[in-house]
Amino acid sequence: MSRVLSNECDAPLPMSNSAAAGRRRVERRISTFTETRRLCAARGIGERRLSGDRRRNRFHEWRRIRIGDLPVVVANRIETARVMVDESLKRRGLWRYPTYLTSTNGEVTYRCAVSEGERSLFLQADAIHADGMPHVFVSRLRCGTALPERVATSDLFYDVACEAEAKGATMFMLGATELSNATAARLVENRFPRLKLVGHRSGFFKNDAEEIRVCGQIAELAPDILWVSMGVPREQRFIVRHRHRLTSVGVIKTSGGLFDFLAGFKPRAPAWMQDAGLEWVWRACLEPKRLGWRYLKTNPLALYLLLAKSG
Repeated sequence: MSRVLSNECDAPLPMSNSAAAGRRRVERRISTFTETRRLCAARGIGERRLSGDRRRNRFHEWRRIRIGDLPVVVANRIETARVMVDESLKRRGLWRYPTYLTSTNGEVTYRCAVSEGERSLFLQADAIHADGMPHVFVSRLRCGTALPERVATSDLFYDVACEAEAKGATMFMLGATELSNATAARLVENRFPRLKLVGHRSGFFKNDAEEIRVCGQIAELAPDILWVSMGVPREQRFIVRHRHRLTSVGVIKTSGGLFDFLAGFKPRAPAWMQDAGLEWVWRACLEPKRLGWRYLKTNPLALYLLLAKSG
């Protein structure tokens, strides 16, 4: 089990200056998540409310350009996968806020424009990737620096899984229905037999208490990377609401409908439609009642925002 940094529960012992200097060279006040929680309960300490992680991480070093009035990072899939795994392993055993990564597309551009609350959820992320070809096209047209490619989560997952399998990073899959989640997890384990998938669970909860309890269970498993597949804006709200409960997790990535694609329940659009920025047409044809009206409502404003508020 991974070890995490405890700030309140492990009382430091008096020591000499030389011993203190030696201690500073290693991780200080280290305990497992379970032991720290036990000590908190024994000492009557309630839920730990930590401030955000003020340390810079490698995601903060990426260049950002404004697309649709959101700060989008300039990074490709391979680089993103490598940094996700490396950063998650660097945080293993430290009690820190997990890095929070999310993505933007046409629907997100629309939602953030009409809802300041949802915009705030996205701006709290450590990095926002472009999961839409229109964003790539607009960056080439309006921005001094163009995005190298679309970073679609349904493709990024496989890149991260390959990297995690090679470097020993662990993952947890949270979200979707029980059937979709279990099927996706089984297929991932079959495709990546050496990948350490420490757990998976559907993304529906009976009440707030169960939601908090599941966060505790995930924290005990301490996955290096947590995939949250609940759809916008529920997955962003989940991360912002529970980030302080998941400090034994390294990196959290929002995933939209990823698990349905991994499970094979929803087919991806043909490659030519993806490259042309027409994947939304494919999805609207597959689910006209659910997505047809949504796209008719959001796409015109999203297109305007991409053209008017990028650069």
